[in-house]
Amino acid sequence: MFKSRIEVDQKYGRSLVTTEPVAKGEIVVDELPFAHGPKQNSDIVCLGCYMPLQFDEDGDSMDRCETCDWPLCSSCIDSPVHKDECKIFAEANVRFAGNVGEDGVCAQLDCITPLRVLLAKEADPERWEKEVAPMEYHDKERRENSELWNADLVNIAQYLRGPCKLADRFSEDLIMQVVGILEVNAFEGRTLQGYAFRALYPITGILSHNCVPNTMRSIYPSEDYRIRLRAMVDLESGQQLQHSYSYTLYGTAQRQEHLKAGKYFTCDCKRCKDPAELGTNFSTFKCSKCEDGWLLCQDPLDASTEWKCTLCEFKTSNEAVQKAISVMQAEVAQVQSMDMSGERLQETERLLKKYRSVLHPLHFIQISLKQNLVEMYGRVAGYEMVELPDVLLERKEEICRHVLRVLNVFEPGLSRTKATILYELHVPVVLLAKSGFIAGVLAGAKLKEKLEEAIAILRECVNILKYEDQQSHEGVLGLVAKQAMEQLMQSVEGLDGA
Repeated sequence: MFKSRIEVDQKYGRSLVTTEPVAKGEIVVDELPFAHGPKQNSDIVCLGCYMPLQFDEDGDSMDRCETCDWPLCSSCIDSPVHKDECKIFAEANVRFAGNVGEDGVCAQLDCITPLRVLLAKEADPERWEKEVAPMEYHDKERRENSELWNADLVNIAQYLRGPCKLADRFSEDLIMQVVGILEVNAFEGRTLQGYAFRALYPITGILSHNCVPNTMRSIYPSEDYRIRLRAMVDLESGQQLQHSYSYTLYGTAQRQEHLKAGKYFTCDCKRCKDPAELGTNFSTFKCSKCEDGWLLCQDPLDASTEWKCTLCEFKTSNEAVQKAISVMQAEVAQVQSMDMSGERLQETERLLKKYRSVLHPLHFIQISLKQNLVEMYGRVAGYEMVELPDVLLERKEEICRHVLRVLNVFEPGLSRTKATILYELHVPVVLLAKSGFIAGVLAGAKLKEKLEEAIAILRECVNILKYEDQQSHEGVLGLVAKQAMEQLMQSVEGLDGA
């Protein structure tokens, strides 16, 4: 740990607080994982690098470990992360069946990450007792979800103790404790190749939740999956470190549902208690009975709350609102399942227009659609960047700024999502400036002003992504953004010399 310490709070339990003032970007926690492995509900992946592997219906594939026969690609034959479990599978003569359910999940791989935690416990009992054993695992709540509990009991605990012959080493209660610790505390990440995995970080994992976090975490696969936690904004001494355990661009009801299902608590942060979500109107509907009224829920933390118009007397039930949201989300999901194409872009614009009379412009469904459009404008066939007319460049700039308005509130300071949108934003700003100059609409001074705006946009992007693993997707984007910024700076210098 760096500028942070563990503190026990009556409300939050164990949490992390700063030990001194921390500047934006400074590291507050730096730790190696206790263990890492395939993500929960995984398909068949290599147990070394987590690359998805192809097995036929009979479970046959060339991508198998020569010793234990479990999935392993040719590049990971000597992977140290697989060594200990390989010995267990080989000695117990437990073969990998290669079965995948209709949901695309290979249940046999559910045991891998818990087993790696158990093996790490044996290898480092001191760290287990000090850092991992005290972690919350909500045993009672998980047992109440009998279907999930029983599936974990059969697929993991009984499988490890039975066919894998580990009954003498690990009790059923211990295995189920590990399963719970992973479910509640593990982080999912991506390898440098973009493959999903999950890892247990005992210190970072006890961070308190807030729907407006003040820390950002970066995982470095090239450094043995090390995690570094940084301050997103300047922090005071004694301030609690907080991260979001839900997707910050969900609406309040959706975040609450996610947190209750996976983390077993109700969030009562400032954002969750505010019907207008810190002034963004991120969950706000338009009133159907008057011209300018907005429909807001009266108590976002009460499932039976009413929604009332800010201007007229109209009110409706939370059940009716959530049903409407479900219908819209189903329509959005159908469009998002389409291949990246001009047709998908047009359908996304159609939905945006359709919902315009129902939702606030910054409603989370609208912002989700705009995020998709940001990605598609400039990339899909018929809408490549070099082909976009000024009116569509202006459209891309507009929707980028809408998304940023929300991100600046919910993810202030250092935000990877914000950095990505900033990079997307600089392109139409530059192209519109050059187009205006060529057309004689922008004079030299105005062109310089616009290019300097693009430089400032890229500088913020670079200052966020400079903390990422430079071999990762985000790290590479940061380097590309830096090159673009330097080229624009040279262009501005050329204007000064002209």
